Amino acid sequence: MGRVAAIGEGVRISGFALSGVLVLPADQPGEATSRWDSLPPDIDLVILTPAAAAEVGESTDGPRHEGPLQVVMPP
Repeated sequence: MGRVAAIGEGVRISGFALSGVLVLPADQPGEATSRWDSLPPDIDLVILTPAAAAEVGESTDGPRHEGPLQVVMPP
C-alpha cells in the first residue's frame, strides 16, 4: 500500500503529519512543483492546497495525468 503526501502552504498542511502523511511545505513560488517532482515513488495520493494545485498544473499546461492521484483542498 502506498503512502499519502500533502503539498502546499505549511500552515494549511502541517496537521496532516499527525496522521502519518508526508508533509511537503511549499511556501515560496516554485516550491510546489519542486516538491511534486521529488515525490518518493511509493506515494499513491497527494493532497494539494489550491495554490499548490494551480502551480503544479501550470507547470505542465494542464492537470498532471501521470503519477499519483491528486485531491485539492477547498479554499
